[in-house]
Amino acid sequence: MSTTFQTAVKKNVSRPQRYDAIDALVQKGETTNLAILVQMGGLRGEFRRHALNGLADCNATTVLEDLSEDTAIEPSLRRRAEELA
Repeated sequence: MSTTFQTAVKKNVSRPQRYDAIDALVQKGETTNLAILVQMGGLRGEFRRHALNGLADCNATTVLEDLSEDTAIEPSLRRRAEELA
């Protein structure tokens, strides 16, 4: 697990640092880690949405399609994943 991913999920990290960590995952094309962020129930919605948008920036259409069908994810995130796919 990358330290960038760990920064994105730690609770004692500031909002800007978390956004920066998610952006770094996008730049590295770490679509698996971004998908995990979207699926994490304990992570605030704003960060999950940011990770979803990052997947779109990575052109991760297949991952977005999978997330749009994942019933464990909140409906609003599934709809957003479908829009971005």
